[in-house]
Amino acid sequence: MLKQLITATLILACSGVFAQAVSEKDLQEIQGSFKKDASTKAIQNILTNDKSIRDNALNRDLQGKIDHFFKYRVNVKGITNQQSSGRCWMFTSMNVLRPLVMEKYNLNQFDFSHNYLYFWDIFEKSNLFLENIIATAARPMDDREVTEYFKSPVGDGGVWNLYYNAAQKYGVVPQEVMPETAHSNNTSQMTGVINEKLRLGGYTLRELAAQGKKAKELRTEKNNVLKDVYRILALCLGEPPHQFTWRYKTKKGEIKELANYTPQQFYKEITPADYSPDNYIMVMNDPTREYYKVYEIQNYKNTIEGINWIYLNLPNEDLKAAALASIKNNEPLYASCDVGKQFNRETGILDPEMFDYESLLGVKLDMDKKARILTRQSGSAHAMTIVGCDTDENDKPVKWEFENSWGDKSGHNGYLTFTDKWFDEYMFRAVLHKKYLNEKALQALKSKPVQLPVWDYMY
Repeated sequence: MLKQLITATLILACSGVFAQAVSEKDLQEIQGSFKKDASTKAIQNILTNDKSIRDNALNRDLQGKIDHFFKYRVNVKGITNQQSSGRCWMFTSMNVLRPLVMEKYNLNQFDFSHNYLYFWDIFEKSNLFLENIIATAARPMDDREVTEYFKSPVGDGGVWNLYYNAAQKYGVVPQEVMPETAHSNNTSQMTGVINEKLRLGGYTLRELAAQGKKAKELRTEKNNVLKDVYRILALCLGEPPHQFTWRYKTKKGEIKELANYTPQQFYKEITPADYSPDNYIMVMNDPTREYYKVYEIQNYKNTIEGINWIYLNLPNEDLKAAALASIKNNEPLYASCDVGKQFNRETGILDPEMFDYESLLGVKLDMDKKARILTRQSGSAHAMTIVGCDTDENDKPVKWEFENSWGDKSGHNGYLTFTDKWFDEYMFRAVLHKKYLNEKALQALKSKPVQLPVWDYMY
């Protein structure tokens, strides 16, 4: 093996594969490749006077060709707004359940308290961080896992399993019971202070461990840190209720009341009986990894006792078939995608040819999905609810519809339309009932998950 490594090194050396500065000859060749003809001069004039490359790359041929009509659409009503927060996964998880609540109580409108569950999500993430620091206290500070924990102790982000974990433990409440606050709608300053406190707490725990302190003493210090985290959360978000009474008005104008409910009681009442990771499966389209295999990202959760991020990797064709079946059965889907790519914010339409950067700039930008993932050019960035699908004469998907959580002034009245081609390139995952999966996918679910590290690129 050593001989092989030496040989490979010598070959690279002989090939001149070492860092090399740009020579005068190289520079002349590169500069000479920029031919300033009339068209190039016109583009330069435009771009030096207009900062938006995006606007100037808008593909005019595509405008007006894509509408917002759908053959199949889930019965949804109302648009939520996560404001300046990274809680899209929570809003989306709740948006999937919101129509069921409205049907159950015969309501014209309803929303959950995202503030309530956000409180407990950040609190539980804080505990998980401190426990991770205790577990890795013997490792050096520059250990990759330790570095990953300290890089971002807690944050707004997450995926569906975090909703499930927090809601299972703490329940949920209607919006009126614990309304949003300035800091739930704009989270950066509060989480910044909490992260500073957690980094201090984590460092202190490592110092105590280095001094030989026992587990009991470490946990006492951990709880002291959590008391401070709870205080910050309570001051910024308000204290979450242990019990509540909710009055509401039905479609018929009747005033009704749920008296002395616990959040856990309300959660059980509004959640489908089979709502669990045994039945609701996160499916992923990740062409960098083998399909029909289950993957698990280690320690990607928010509660110690909760489930990790686990997903079944499927080809797009299987994911689409399951998603369409779910929509046809009036069941919306939690989904996640790279929403910033090829997105016309004015029209609320996404298509892989929406912006023609290649024609504008005269350069090739033709990476496929696999290359974009591996180079970090693309990745899942935002969760939304899939609520609609339009199909052709053969019932093959042509375009899809998202229910977003950016308010009704964003996109097309709060909704986004994305073509089936965009689905192929920038859709990553969805959560759906396993009854919509084909037999091959169901068999794959039985396999033992492949373990992925906390720093995985799909994190």
